[in-house]
Amino acid sequence: MDDSSVAGQILDVARRGGAGPVFGLPGVHNLAFWNAGAAPVVVRHEQAAVYAADGWARTTGRLGAAVVTTGPGAANAVAAFGEAAAAHSPVLLVASEIPQALRREGRVRGVLHESRDQAGLFAPLAKAVFTPRTPAEVADVVRDAVATALRHPRGPVYVDVPADVLGQPAAALPPAAAPVVDAPTGLGEAAAVLSGRRVVVWAGGEVLDDADALAALAGHLGAPVVTSFRGRGAVPTGHPSALGLPPHEPEAAALLASADVLLAVGGDLDGMNTRNWTMPRPPHLVVVDAAVPADPPEWSADATATGPLGAVLDGLRALLPPTPAWAPPGLRGTVLDRLRADPATADALTLLDAVDGAVEGAGDAVLVCDMAVAGYWVGGYAAVRAPRRLAYPVGWGTLGFGLPAALGAAVSGMPVLAVCGDGGLMMALGELATLVQERLPVTVLVVDDGGYGMLRYDQQRAGHPERGVDLVTPDFTALAASFGLAATDVGSVDALAPALVAAVASGAPHLVRVPARLTPPRTTSPRWNE
Repeated sequence: MDDSSVAGQILDVARRGGAGPVFGLPGVHNLAFWNAGAAPVVVRHEQAAVYAADGWARTTGRLGAAVVTTGPGAANAVAAFGEAAAAHSPVLLVASEIPQALRREGRVRGVLHESRDQAGLFAPLAKAVFTPRTPAEVADVVRDAVATALRHPRGPVYVDVPADVLGQPAAALPPAAAPVVDAPTGLGEAAAVLSGRRVVVWAGGEVLDDADALAALAGHLGAPVVTSFRGRGAVPTGHPSALGLPPHEPEAAALLASADVLLAVGGDLDGMNTRNWTMPRPPHLVVVDAAVPADPPEWSADATATGPLGAVLDGLRALLPPTPAWAPPGLRGTVLDRLRADPATADALTLLDAVDGAVEGAGDAVLVCDMAVAGYWVGGYAAVRAPRRLAYPVGWGTLGFGLPAALGAAVSGMPVLAVCGDGGLMMALGELATLVQERLPVTVLVVDDGGYGMLRYDQQRAGHPERGVDLVTPDFTALAASFGLAATDVGSVDALAPALVAAVASGAPHLVRVPARLTPPRTTSPRWNE
């Protein structure tokens, strides 16, 4: 790659930082990125570029990167950037700005794509914002931006560079700073609270890269592991310590309430995971984080330990005696059998069985869920057999995440199953073209309920008229064919399994459509108090 220009230098530093692919959309102000050699993967909407970068980051644990153009291009990326922020995804977003030669401080002069404060769109969401205005300033900040995104607690960073700077010769990069590794703190205090008590482990998304240390400590303490949505797979479904259920189910909530200590590792004691902090909790709380979070947990901790998570978890294991397992086995199977026997949720469990079979048949494909009723079921209940095999946008809750995030996950080379509703897929239809153009191993499962199914349920539950929730939808298989995409239409969820297994196992782009109106699971807020 030609990294002699500022644009080339940015792409080079991003890729050296772990980004692999860079996703983007060309515009008149950012063509320097496409002139730099190894061009970004072209998507059909700027929002999709950031979703794809986020999907890559969630699947690999590495930096995701996206480039967009000035003004409306940058603004189009804001919603996806917010989703990355809510999920603590390490994403680098680089936007062009109007040419520096045309800018006048404090004035808006009507230059093409000009806005008064483009970076200000991202400031409330970003971990950090950088606005270099010369090649030397770019060289100073670009490595810092990457390091900031990857430093715990992780998060997306925003950089904008004037269009007439992007094409200039790059300045020399300063020497890379040596990484700072903090020593664990608070181990003794945390061990004192845990010792001799029945422990249940809460695994958040920050512990996914230290899953072996987490499983070892859980086994040592005889502790069941409950995961947040983001932490699913930290202890794989089927592992003796894994509960494999969301804490919203009554049996899981009762287990939490019966423990003496909640050992929360890696964050996510947030509103969506804890039913806005009404979830039953043990009387004692120990928090383990890589670094002190900007927003501490709502619940006060008896003890807090910080540092590299693997080292903290290993340190606690060395300080604590082994303890027999105390939780009843087989709770996941009991709950799923109850849901399977309930006529209101039987179809959802049939869909889950089909998804689990397709993922297992493909050698543990990555699951990417959209904000759809089917996505809620898969995101909360499907088997997740390894860390980073599930991407679920429950943080900010952005509809339309599923397909573009699946593109980023699939660029890693792994097969991907994207679970979408018809409403969410309609927000990202153009990315079917990206899927075909890049020949990515993505199967798009469209669970078609003819509208916004979750909102329809909300209206029905409240006794309100159904308004704004029933939508005209296309013939999805004919639409897929117009993109040159293989497609299968399945008549019901009962017939879904073989079609889905074949599609995912093929390793080729495929769309599978099934009509179904599913009852939402207990992880959705209208059902929290049932």
